[in-house]
Amino acid sequence: MDVDELASLRALAHPLRLQLLSLLSAQPMSAAEAARELGWTQANVSYHLRRLRDAGLLEVAEETRVRGGRMVRYRHRPTASDRTVRRSVEDHTAIAAALTAELQRRTRLRDTDHPGHLTDAELWVDPADWQAFLDAITAASLALHEAARPPRAAGSIRTNATISAFRMRGTP
Repeated sequence: MDVDELASLRALAHPLRLQLLSLLSAQPMSAAEAARELGWTQANVSYHLRRLRDAGLLEVAEETRVRGGRMVRYRHRPTASDRTVRRSVEDHTAIAAALTAELQRRTRLRDTDHPGHLTDAELWVDPADWQAFLDAITAASLALHEAARPPRAAGSIRTNATISAFRMRGTP
């Protein structure tokens, strides 16, 4: 694994960074704007944004001068995470731990008055069916990211989608 790939992996393996990536899918934000939205300090958010940027998971969408300083707005492109797909079991375990913590936080916010979907499966399927499934969830995931709107935008609802799909060892 090269240095860039390792940085990308480590950047994903943190619950606040996962929140930031989700938040920055809808619109570019500065550290101050993201901190207000998530309830963290600007310094903490700024640190994590830099780590995500350095890992290649964020792009600078805008940079402007503000009161003698500069304000940087970052944007997340979901396809930037593609390079983290092929990793060791230990790498995936670290990401899964961060996803688990984030999923637990989000689940505590679940609106039980509205339907959702939960699938947990360890199945044996035809390789062509598996590839078709991967293609479909990848397309659905990208479509969901493209549909993302700014927090609390009129007519929008807050949602969660956590997807982990992979082929398991022990197959011919």
